[in-house]
Amino acid sequence: MTEPLLRIEDLHVTFSTRQGLVEAVRGITLSLEPGEMLGLVGESGSGKSVTGFATTRLLDPAGRVTKGRVLYRGQDITRIPDSDFRALHGAAMSMIFQNPRAALNPIRSVGLQIADAILSHKRMSKQAAADEALKLLRAVQIRDPEKRMSAYPHELSGGMCQRVMIAIAISCNPMLLIADEPTTGLDVTTQKVVMDLLAKIAAERGMATILITHDLGLAAQYCARVVVMEKGRLVEEAPPETLFHRPQHAYTKRLVAASPTASSRIEDLVTEEERGQYLAALAASRPRPEPPPGTPPLLDVRTLAKRYDQGPPAVANFSMTMKAGESVGLVGESGSGKTTTSRMICRLIDASEGEILFDGESIGQVPAREFHRSPHRKDIQIVFQDPNESLNPRFTAFDCVAHPLSRLSGMRPGDALRQRVEECAMRVGLPVELLSRFPHQLSGGQKARVGIARAIACRPRLLVLDEPTAALDVSVQAVVLQLLDRLRREDHLALLFVSHDLNVVRMMCDRTIVLRNGGIVEAGESRALFDHPESEYTRALVDAVPHIRSAGTPRLIEGQLT
Repeated sequence: MTEPLLRIEDLHVTFSTRQGLVEAVRGITLSLEPGEMLGLVGESGSGKSVTGFATTRLLDPAGRVTKGRVLYRGQDITRIPDSDFRALHGAAMSMIFQNPRAALNPIRSVGLQIADAILSHKRMSKQAAADEALKLLRAVQIRDPEKRMSAYPHELSGGMCQRVMIAIAISCNPMLLIADEPTTGLDVTTQKVVMDLLAKIAAERGMATILITHDLGLAAQYCARVVVMEKGRLVEEAPPETLFHRPQHAYTKRLVAASPTASSRIEDLVTEEERGQYLAALAASRPRPEPPPGTPPLLDVRTLAKRYDQGPPAVANFSMTMKAGESVGLVGESGSGKTTTSRMICRLIDASEGEILFDGESIGQVPAREFHRSPHRKDIQIVFQDPNESLNPRFTAFDCVAHPLSRLSGMRPGDALRQRVEECAMRVGLPVELLSRFPHQLSGGQKARVGIARAIACRPRLLVLDEPTAALDVSVQAVVLQLLDRLRREDHLALLFVSHDLNVVRMMCDRTIVLRNGGIVEAGESRALFDHPESEYTRALVDAVPHIRSAGTPRLIEGQLT
């Protein structure tokens, strides 16, 4: 029997914190064969990334391996000197980080960054390294690679930055690649291109890959085996067909239930035990009242356009209407104009052309910088994609929710304000005792709830959601989606849902609008549009969605269907 390329034996990793020692990984044992792609799945805090960092000796200074071994080709790499390990890092094993913009040097061109990685392990001239870097950019399918050699990270899209990271990672032909959430934040078509590229490179080079992800569909489509981690422990390991169709551990069952599929409903995102409670809450909600005849739509957008400088329009000829209590999805690739459109509707940026009517009244002519004075400001609220960026780090959760109440509703500090903030917190499932914490003291799901509580504090009539669950675990996403659906029914909120997760949009939205290059490609009832797309572009988006396959469906491994 041949020796595995990588074997992790009883690995324990501990971090020193102000509150004492925290064990992040607790006795992980797994192996990886040459050329194999292994999926590592679980919620945030389960120890996935820490396992990857421990394997590549990139742990934070506060973390250390306290027990166990990491064997690469039979050699325990946790005990070799740093000087010896540097020869292995990049040449024998490499890592793709979750946030490529943060991992790339912002003041060095991408061509030089790739050449730096090559020169650190190979003896060659700078010109030869530059030539090799250009070949790598071609290999990762960067458009105009000669031009991109001199580009800086901020001049590239998220998908391009991720391809540059892949080029750096494979520049010295490593035998082991650890990809930590390599597609988080990418649209479905870019995600498919990146993952197909990784699978193709792994197949061509015989490179073993550990794919760290919270997207179970991605792991099911590309991995030969999947390992599930919970609270630092390995709880289940099996081929995807077995793991996702016949899960044994309660935690795995909960993850699988919370993962949206093409046929999922909101109530399906919980286990059988929890479903009854959600359905009871739905039954208790009031039916959506029909508006009197002649009532104008809540939102009426007519031929909206946005241009920056002299370039092509970011949005062109966009029109739509929404009724009170209706949910509409905006989908499309990165750069299609989704976020620009939603921010014009929210009056955060000004339109170049067109008209925006809210409840029959024109609001598009009010400059964005003056719209906070409009009585409609509290009626139109937004939940931003990244709560880390949108929550004031100097505000407690209480202050974040209270701020719009003070500014827009004129509420003064006192019992009424406190009761209203606590009511909002309870409605979004945020424990009241967490209101005294600052954003950095909250988990991703808790921060997402603070953002939603802040948005509903002034009882808006239209809620714009810009990728509200993009970076959340599937179980947290399920809770947030059910929360939003319940709020919509209870308050008859209209939801404009911007997302690249088509399965989520299919569940959440009555209608869907597909955007491409700033224009509408297709629009219609959500399930009908996704089940029978009329345009090739929409069909390509739908086909690119990774999903947990039915038993017997071919699986993509190492660039080939099996």
